[in-house]
Amino acid sequence: MSDRSRIEWTDATWNPITGCSPVSEGCVHCYAARMAKRLAGRCGYPADNPFQVTEHSEKLEEPLAWKKPRRVFVCSMGDLFHDDVGTSVRRIIWQTMARAHWHTFIVLTKRPDRMWSFINSLIHEKDFFADAWEGPGEATDRFPNVWLGVSAENQQRADERIDVLQQIPAAKHFVSFEPLLGLITPLLKGIDWVICGGETGSDARPMHPDWVRGLRDQCQAAGVPFFFKNWGNWVPNDDRNAVWGSRYHMPWNYHTWDYVSGFQSVRVGKKRAGRLLDGREWNEFPQELR
Repeated sequence: MSDRSRIEWTDATWNPITGCSPVSEGCVHCYAARMAKRLAGRCGYPADNPFQVTEHSEKLEEPLAWKKPRRVFVCSMGDLFHDDVGTSVRRIIWQTMARAHWHTFIVLTKRPDRMWSFINSLIHEKDFFADAWEGPGEATDRFPNVWLGVSAENQQRADERIDVLQQIPAAKHFVSFEPLLGLITPLLKGIDWVICGGETGSDARPMHPDWVRGLRDQCQAAGVPFFFKNWGNWVPNDDRNAVWGSRYHMPWNYHTWDYVSGFQSVRVGKKRAGRLLDGREWNEFPQELR
């Protein structure tokens, strides 16, 4: 059921649009593309090209049936701001988010320029804006139940996308550093939440713990909530290595970061790698504006 999710930072997923196409390094081993391939010919995913951008009209008002307030990840199986998604569909989705004002909607994109263009057009349509949010309270240009975010996998993408995000009116701004592929010094001014996670799948790339610690420490210094989703398929090779067992003691299951110190990561799979960073889980969220 789409009103439940295994994604650690959300309660539900809502996919009125599925499908996407690669735009940067983080897309190389896309989990959504893998899942769409498994669903080819079923559940509305085209048999010949399951990850092509597809509208699921029967789902456009789906959250209205969910009576219990939830955090809802919008388009977890695509990008709402892909070039092939029509403006009219986005408007219907925005109207649904307005009507379902008891939920918090989390919208993530790798295309912040298109997000900014769309939001800017809504702000200047006073009739649409006032009518849409008449129920939950005053109509402002900071959509009260919509959080907007960008994905940034390395320093280049962080520099490109966070600056645009900071200019877009939203109840909350967030950045998802997943998969985190390098050390990043983000621009956290105006950012309300940071998510960090490693890559999954058979070809997953490892994530250095210092990259994660760097983000966490910057968040703590700036007072920004930090959510560590998981290590992905690789985990730092610390004293837990003794329990991995002989099945992992193969050269291809190890990645050596530093040949002087011998520091390595070991590939054990997402479930075994877990979510602990320095001995604890990091499950911080921004305060919700209900």
